Amino acid sequence: MTAPSTFGLSSEARNLHWLLTNLVEEVPGIESVAVVSSDGLLLLSSDPDRNEQAKAKRTRTGPRGSSADLATIVSGIGSLTIGAARLMESGGVKHTMVAMDEGSLFVMSISDGSLLGVHGSAECDMSVVAYHMALFVGRAGHVLTPELRSELRKSLEAESTGSAR
Repeated sequence: MTAPSTFGLSSEARNLHWLLTNLVEEVPGIESVAVVSSDGLLLLSSDPDRNEQAKAKRTRTGPRGSSADLATIVSGIGSLTIGAARLMESGGVKHTMVAMDEGSLFVMSISDGSLLGVHGSAECDMSVVAYHMALFVGRAGHVLTPELRSELRKSLEAESTGSAR
């Protein structure tokens, strides 16, 4: 996890950290995960270097190895697909999958425009990843309130300020 300690966080924030950690550890082939707010700010992320299975297989670092880079990609794809859905008058976007030669990218709507993004390895089973993402969204969507999003942002900012020292 990006925030190694959940000390001082609300029970809802600790539960989201637990859900994200569980997603990364339990689903084979997940390289990294980011939860992004509707305005594109990183709220919660995995740390791919803490996932021992991913570290052992890693030959490259993914999107520059940074959770902020994954958040930027997720936000951009989310914005692009939302705009496309509006132009096509097709309703809201539920999820987006991008299959690449050496990996996959999954973006799923959570609530209020928040997004869950997953970078998967080439070997991941896309249907298994999508299923577990849907479980995460179902469990996290109702608790991702504006207050909780603010708490998660402040937690990430405090950590980045602390690590810069």
